Amino acid sequence: MSTTKGLEGIVAAESKISSIIDDTLTYVGYNIDDLTNNASFEEIIYLLWHTRLPKADELAELKQQLADNMDIPAAIYDLFKSMPLDTVHPMAALRTAVSMLGTFDAEADVMDPEANYRKAVRLQAKIAAVVTAFSRIRKGLEPIAPKPELGYAANFLYMLSGEEPEGIAIEAFDKALILHADHELNASTFTARVCVATLSDVYSGVTAAIGALKGPLHGGANEQVMKMLSEIGSIDNVESYVQGKLDNKEKIMGFGHRVYRKGDPRAPHLREMSQKLTALTGKPELYEMSVKIHDMIVEQKGLPANVDFFSASVYDSLGIEHDLFTPIFAVSRTSGWVAHILEQYANNRLIRPRAEYVGPGMQKYVPINER
Repeated sequence: MSTTKGLEGIVAAESKISSIIDDTLTYVGYNIDDLTNNASFEEIIYLLWHTRLPKADELAELKQQLADNMDIPAAIYDLFKSMPLDTVHPMAALRTAVSMLGTFDAEADVMDPEANYRKAVRLQAKIAAVVTAFSRIRKGLEPIAPKPELGYAANFLYMLSGEEPEGIAIEAFDKALILHADHELNASTFTARVCVATLSDVYSGVTAAIGALKGPLHGGANEQVMKMLSEIGSIDNVESYVQGKLDNKEKIMGFGHRVYRKGDPRAPHLREMSQKLTALTGKPELYEMSVKIHDMIVEQKGLPANVDFFSASVYDSLGIEHDLFTPIFAVSRTSGWVAHILEQYANNRLIRPRAEYVGPGMQKYVPINER
């Protein structure tokens, strides 16, 4: 058997959901630039789940369904209050809460397509409320109910802060949700498909995916980018900080990508929003620091920024706590995870690869008193 470390370059599934070809990302054949500039996140959810864009009445129905299902059981609040809130990472809290949500869904183990779609809607709606509730509870605040008249992005920001967001904040967050919605067979999506290929339920698949996303080599990178920017502190410190990291052969988070060679097509959109938002919120140095870091890494390593790099300063400018960056990734990526879960169910085969054994040859058991 031949092996490929990290399954790099291995085609493990056929999919109609998204593609990465020649450094171009598409959702169901639509270029990510076209969608980010013109669509709403709710349209992207529909597109990924139905493999076509919605008509006006279909989009209105989905928006209403999401608004109607954003409530979460009080037991989730109690769960959060029982956690060591000073130390627990929000991704650990989210992973546990999503698993718990499955215990409150009467259809959790009903596996027909109609039931699975209803669960998809409920989970996409509730995950936004779960993340915002955790954020507020750990600060000693009460969770905020969504406003039915607000869209998904606006409702998330409203439930997080208690204040209706301004137009540019909604635009920026909506774009960020679109850009993170799906990305072919990334680690968390593959994890979700492996899980549900056993015919496990939707909640198990998303819980498994959240566990994979939690790692700093996947979803946690933008949190690490913000940590780096905070450590640098000033544009005057960028050159010495970055050069020190490079000289010590330390990884600079937010650069390079396994499947892109010329650059991540999502990054320019977030770079543009970072420039606008940091100027608006009086933090232009965050953007300027990011650009200087970017230019140094491109010049010395030839690695352009990926989606995580500029998303850090975008989220910070929206007043979002740094350790919520990855849970927000999960809020968006749930749309993609669910799309892949539904696709896996529709044409399922148990995912069971082989491993090439490289351990000792045949050995004979030796009794313990003779070892």
